[in-house]
Amino acid sequence: MSKTQNKIKLLIAEDDPNLGFVVKDSLEGEGYDVTLCTDGIQGIQQFQKATYDMCVLDIMMPKKDGFSLARDIRNLDDNMPILFLTAKSLKEDVIKGFMHGADDYVIKPFSIEELSMRIKAILKRTRSENESESNRDNFKIGQYELDYPDLKLKGPGEERKLTRKEADVLKMLSMNQNKLLTREILLNVVWGNDDYFSGRSMDVFISRLRKYLSDDENVKINNIHGEGFRLEVR
Repeated sequence: MSKTQNKIKLLIAEDDPNLGFVVKDSLEGEGYDVTLCTDGIQGIQQFQKATYDMCVLDIMMPKKDGFSLARDIRNLDDNMPILFLTAKSLKEDVIKGFMHGADDYVIKPFSIEELSMRIKAILKRTRSENESESNRDNFKIGQYELDYPDLKLKGPGEERKLTRKEADVLKMLSMNQNKLLTREILLNVVWGNDDYFSGRSMDVFISRLRKYLSDDENVKINNIHGEGFRLEVR
């Protein structure tokens, strides 16, 4: 099914009827073509019927929760941008969201302005690189390019084979380019826990990646003390 007159199509899955109506009405007012679903089953059914540019999924929904819906959507389209809505600021929700491939998340209560800003940022990031055929497993990092499936980092005059964990860490940093990636999320997604020994191992991998990217002075992996890391590309 073709997209409507170049309008960006959003699939919203939110079981709160009042919030769902406000979100749908506000985003349509900004020019989006919005389909609203009130549970996860309805969400996957609608996703199979049409072509969407992005999905905004509430985590706590009846019949099928947001994580399960995201898994089903990614089975159908591995490149679909997904933003989660969560009523809880618990780290488990955030970590699980990233493990399910979230591009971002918004914690309730939120303003429509914040939601709109995040949607625009995700769409800009995921659509601008290659409109015709984007591959979210390939990332441009200054003069470098990460080919995640083949574990390759292509740079100025060289191509380096990465280990799986090096590629996992660099992919997480690249997905959050110029944004803070907390130690907690990176450890739990890549190492499966955030204990002391995993933290020390992560620091070694970050040091390696800094060396791999050192030929481009516009690319830095900065340590935000006590919080995490930021892959900065100027």
